[in-house]
Amino acid sequence: MITSVTVSAAVLPVIERLGGKHPTFVEGDIRNEALMTEILHDHAIDTVIHFAGLKAVGESVQKPLEYYDNNVNGTLRLISAMRAANVKNFIFSSSATVYGDQPKIPYVESFPTGTPQSPYGKSKLMVEQILTDLQKAQPDWSIALLRYFNPVGAHPSGDMGEDPQGIPNNLMPYIAPGCCRPSRLTGDFW
Repeated sequence: MITSVTVSAAVLPVIERLGGKHPTFVEGDIRNEALMTEILHDHAIDTVIHFAGLKAVGESVQKPLEYYDNNVNGTLRLISAMRAANVKNFIFSSSATVYGDQPKIPYVESFPTGTPQSPYGKSKLMVEQILTDLQKAQPDWSIALLRYFNPVGAHPSGDMGEDPQGIPNNLMPYIAPGCCRPSRLTGDFW
């Protein structure tokens, strides 16, 4: 099941070819609780993998309320829909930004969460805290939190991977295609 307003329709045949199954595509908004409930009921879904978050750190500083509304409120609406459909398996796409600034590099999973520096990171930490509280209150829920550090990659065929529209927010989309004009890397943080 794919529910997104940002997925290009061009990827659907690729998913079908690579996955061997026709994907069900529903265009919608995660904050539409009625739609989320309908999808969960109509398609006998037993696990939700939640990737429907806004994810541009810089943009979140310019539009913090949009990030809190989509990422936090949207997740609350999704959880309510899951409760209505009795779906209790949840995988949340979080972010390493929840660690905030740490004194040591590289970051490791055992670091405590810190004070994220952007509304994006704060929204991810808020959702992690909500899910932790939910699981403590309702131990029959199975919840996993995935914290990414700028994931990159593509399907081994090369037919599916990151395809940013407009100006990418991460480094890899600039250099991975190898088809663009040369990029200049500066700094001494590596």
